Amino acid sequence: MKTRYLQPLYLALDLQDRSQALDFLEQHQLQDIPVKVGMELFYREGPGLIEELAKQGHPIFLDLKLHDIPTTVKRAMSNLAKLDVDVVNVHAQGGKHMIEAAREGLEQSSRGKRPLLLAVTQLTSTDETMLHNELLVKEKMTDVVAHYAELAHQSGADGVVCSVHEVETIKQTCGNSFLTLTPGIRRSTGVLHDQKRAATPVEAGEIGSDSIVVGRSITQANNPLAAYQTIKEEFENGRQATRSTST
Repeated sequence: MKTRYLQPLYLALDLQDRSQALDFLEQHQLQDIPVKVGMELFYREGPGLIEELAKQGHPIFLDLKLHDIPTTVKRAMSNLAKLDVDVVNVHAQGGKHMIEAAREGLEQSSRGKRPLLLAVTQLTSTDETMLHNELLVKEKMTDVVAHYAELAHQSGADGVVCSVHEVETIKQTCGNSFLTLTPGIRRSTGVLHDQKRAATPVEAGEIGSDSIVVGRSITQANNPLAAYQTIKEEFENGRQATRSTST
């Protein structure tokens, strides 16, 4: 079965409700751009918003980070596949059988092309101190992320959601075709908020990220369309510089 494509830049629609999200996109002439819909917006508005965004031509990353027993995740993914989204995800900590079940659920109900399945390695709000002291994981962050990425790869995921700082290790472990989507992206002058492992768009491109997610740097900009275009250009320039160096 064919799969969908990962877009270079997804705008995180971390807005209050359907009306605010759709009005924002229309007001700032952000037609057809790839968007990420997370828990806050989806839990409030449900599938209707996803159907409207798809109708308007937006590629959609539905960021729900499923983490449950394999049977539940399989059935949930079967339902999500019917929404015609492009990318979905699970928590890699759910383990091999859960990731495999997620893939099976997507293949069961996909209409022609299966959504890409990504696995979240560690949230970008997690740092080394939290990993050791709160989660009681004693290995280094890079080792933990590489292990989860390899597990996801072996279990049928198409890639991972990870920090920019782990991309190089993941590519070395799983190969260049294994996708890396990286949140925690901030302009050089941006505020980190709750992100602890962040990077700029240029850094993400240079290190080899396949795709980035950006929210506040666009939604809170004076000119969101210009901010979107600039960030996308910076990311793609970073990727181009890396490709030029390697050839």
